[in-house]
Amino acid sequence: MKKSSVYESIKLSKNNALKVADTIVVEAALQININNESYTVVMRTPGDDNQLIRGLLYAEDIYKSKEALSINTIEVNTDESTILNVTIPKDKLRKGYLNKRTLLSVSSCGICGKTALKDLKITGESLSSSNKANEVAKEDHKSAVNTAINSTFDMFIKMTDLQFLFKETGGSHACALFNKKKELLTIKEDIGRHNAVDKCIGDLIEKQQLKQVSYMLVSGRVSYEIVSKAFFAKIRIIIAVSACSSLAVDFAKEFGICLIGFSRNDKMTVYANPQHIFNI
Repeated sequence: MKKSSVYESIKLSKNNALKVADTIVVEAALQININNESYTVVMRTPGDDNQLIRGLLYAEDIYKSKEALSINTIEVNTDESTILNVTIPKDKLRKGYLNKRTLLSVSSCGICGKTALKDLKITGESLSSSNKANEVAKEDHKSAVNTAINSTFDMFIKMTDLQFLFKETGGSHACALFNKKKELLTIKEDIGRHNAVDKCIGDLIEKQQLKQVSYMLVSGRVSYEIVSKAFFAKIRIIIAVSACSSLAVDFAKEFGICLIGFSRNDKMTVYANPQHIFNI
């Protein structure tokens, strides 16, 4: 199973847009069945799945016996999503299973309440009205690239200035939402990246301003769930300080979201729908 994958992307810096083959960590779904009943879905990097299951069931007080587990592969898909079944004698199941609590277990924070691969499917119309992905790398778009970089970092400065919890603790993530004029609409902090996103979206729902959002900025990585949250909120541009997962890139491409990672030091990498940077 692949732990990384190569994606075509565009690295932007001042006066330069360069097409590159970028290696991205793979994020894929693992559905865990216990005694042929779906129990939870984990978003993980493929590999060592049996050990992941053993550790998860131990930590959740489901199975703590020293005896080996019987783990069988039910399904492996081309996108590395997998279904595994764990057979555990009923007398060995501990209170963690008997309580029937749905696990929240993803590559970062949580895909709330998901117990089967089918629950992860997203449907809806693309947010993109153009597929001119190659425009960005043309020589005559230097000014557009520079404008995008300058605008992006102006927004990040606004976000960083208001990350008071991070300044105090160094342990929180942030999400900030901006309108077309790059005016800050809301910023929220939380120990979990996904929680910060939810807080921002919820804040603007209450203020009836969600339709004004053009940009989502996040302080950490972008995985599948952040892209799905942006899609449902109809936010077309996500800009992250750090990396993007393979599944985040795949979903962003499919749903017309411009996905940008490694936005720092006057550089950034565009992984999906780069035509949207002309709107930054």
